[in-house]
Amino acid sequence: MPLGGVIFITLFIAAFGTFLIFLARWTGGKAKKTSQAKFDVYECGIIGEEKKDTKISVKFYLTAILFILFDIEIIFMYPWASNFKSFIASGVGLYMFASMMIFLVIFIFGLWWEIRSKALEWD
Repeated sequence: MPLGGVIFITLFIAAFGTFLIFLARWTGGKAKKTSQAKFDVYECGIIGEEKKDTKISVKFYLTAILFILFDIEIIFMYPWASNFKSFIASGVGLYMFASMMIFLVIFIFGLWWEIRSKALEWD
């Protein structure tokens, strides 16, 4: 597709999207604010209490990020392990083994760094 076609499609999508937004606003009208009770949160008949000073420890977020990080690393290791025999058969087994060992060294260094910096402790 030539560049002119890409530009045309981009402009068409932008114009059509803008048209749809204005059409929805024009036909939808505005919400009427009849009472404050309509906009309050309702859960099982109990009025919700919102605390402004709720403090959540950063350790929860750090643990979640570390969990996701290690899961992604395991996801990278699984296909390598399941295809390693085919890498050896095609003649690139040594290269793939060396690249995975470099990956594992970085992985183990990251784990060592987390333990050393006490990121996994809940003190």
